[in-house]
Amino acid sequence: MTTALFLLRCVEIGISIAELDLLTIGMVIDIWTEKGNDGATYDNLATQEDFDKF
Repeated sequence: MTTALFLLRCVEIGISIAELDLLTIGMVIDIWTEKGNDGATYDNLATQEDFDKF
């Protein structure tokens, strides 16, 4: 990933240059990835019972 592409990703998720002092590159990539998953639908959502079995 180039610097320009990294800064573009930051703009896409609303991170300012000042906020970058508080985040790592990995955190920004994780946030951007999660943004892409916002519209995902899942066939089966876990319930409390599922977590208890785990």
